[in-house]
Amino acid sequence: MALGLGLDVSLKNVFIITVPLLISWARYRGLEYIIKHYRWVFVCLFLMPISVVYDVYMFIRNWIVFKLNSAPKQHANKVKDVQQQVKKWNENGRQSKMCTARPGWATVSFRRGLYKKQLRNIEVNMIDILEIDEKKRTVRVEPLVTMGQITAFLNPLGWTLPVLPELDDLTVGGLIMGVGIETSSHKHGLFQHCCVSYELVLADGSVVTCSETERPDLFYAVPWSYGTLGFLVSAEIKIIPSKKFVRMEYFPVHSKDEMVQKFQEQTLLQDRNEFVETLAYTLDEAVVMTGNLTDEAEPDKINPIGYFWKPWFFKHVEGFLRSGPAVEYIPIRHYYHRHTRSIFWELQDIIPFGNNPIFRYLFGWAVPPKISLLKLTQGETTKKLYEKYQIIQDMLVPLDKLSEAMEVFEKEIQMYPLWLCPFILYNQPGMVHPPQKGDQLYVDIGAYGSPKSSTWEAVKTTKALEAYVIKSGGFQMLYADSYLSREEFRKMFDHSLYDRMRKELDCEKAFPEVYDKVNRKVRD
Repeated sequence: MALGLGLDVSLKNVFIITVPLLISWARYRGLEYIIKHYRWVFVCLFLMPISVVYDVYMFIRNWIVFKLNSAPKQHANKVKDVQQQVKKWNENGRQSKMCTARPGWATVSFRRGLYKKQLRNIEVNMIDILEIDEKKRTVRVEPLVTMGQITAFLNPLGWTLPVLPELDDLTVGGLIMGVGIETSSHKHGLFQHCCVSYELVLADGSVVTCSETERPDLFYAVPWSYGTLGFLVSAEIKIIPSKKFVRMEYFPVHSKDEMVQKFQEQTLLQDRNEFVETLAYTLDEAVVMTGNLTDEAEPDKINPIGYFWKPWFFKHVEGFLRSGPAVEYIPIRHYYHRHTRSIFWELQDIIPFGNNPIFRYLFGWAVPPKISLLKLTQGETTKKLYEKYQIIQDMLVPLDKLSEAMEVFEKEIQMYPLWLCPFILYNQPGMVHPPQKGDQLYVDIGAYGSPKSSTWEAVKTTKALEAYVIKSGGFQMLYADSYLSREEFRKMFDHSLYDRMRKELDCEKAFPEVYDKVNRKVRD
């Protein structure tokens, strides 16, 4: 009894001493410091377990839907529901413009979708794979189907998409209405170039299908339109034969000129290389990677990099700067989602010890936390800190401008790694195409993380990068914040077909313009 009482008193004394010390420390450091450096506590204790439960639920749900073959049967009813909502909006006098009801936090984009509060929200809850046609080599899916779903469905059947962006939670709708790219894009173009047809609900509530031969103007206007021409309710996408492994070759380089030369050289070998990407760790140090599909692999060189206890992919690749050139074989699905576990390298800023072997073995199975949950649980202070200290941008510039672009990124942000992914931009109608006639090779420069430049200032620096991209004849991916003026935006993106389709489909009073959805100043 006395021992228990003494223990209670001791604990009480510890509490009395500790709490004031913690409060004093918090006041000294400031709320900004604590949120920036200790958000991992909340993420590890709450968001990671919730993410695991959600993933298990969705796996079971999709498995049941697939086994019952209920998705194709229910699709028509879901389309009718969207139609009814749009027709009711028309009947009520079109009092405000429309957008999907999907909350901004549910998307992979770190952009804040504040515009949804002022618009009529239309529920488009379509998350199923509808059918695969192996003779036509196509798969038909609803807009909220994710890349994780697609690889889980197609790869066991021996199929894959020509362009399959790597993060699990990226959706078909986002990749069509926005943009999608992958390391096979130097051969197959952007995600939109792999699409055969789109099914849309228009502003009058009607349903149309468009393709290269049926309503081609609408078909080419849909990509990059961000849901401002109609509501996407399904898409038919090309599929190609898959294989068990990707044979990877790693080429470490130790100067900017060597990196640019090697990267361009491997990109141009389109018949030889199925996949090409580069991770730049400094201006002068990078690893150029190529990959090819194969069913045969040297057993001692197989590396299932997607297992939770394995090092994060970008850290694994960095090791080749020291060890030299190498070859290994990565299982196909592991390759497609190689950047998922670390959200490229963004997770290191949230969980600094996330790549530690002890953490990986004990808790790696729960990584990564869902991006949507990270966004949902951001307070206003956290959001402002991300905007102040982080850059998340993909800038697309002509391949022959890569050397110059690397210097610009070094000057403006001094942040690494940078993700370099080549792609061919086809000379097709729409908002994004080469400025001159003919197809042209471009490179996506992906910058994700905390800039180290002493001159870094979020708005000023982003504007400087945007100005360079316009000057070089490039484009900015619009999932992130854009600070372009309306005139600059129209200079970067060709609106001729888009404007014509908006007028023809009576969209002016039905949907906002793309600029009004993606520009930071207008949204705020």
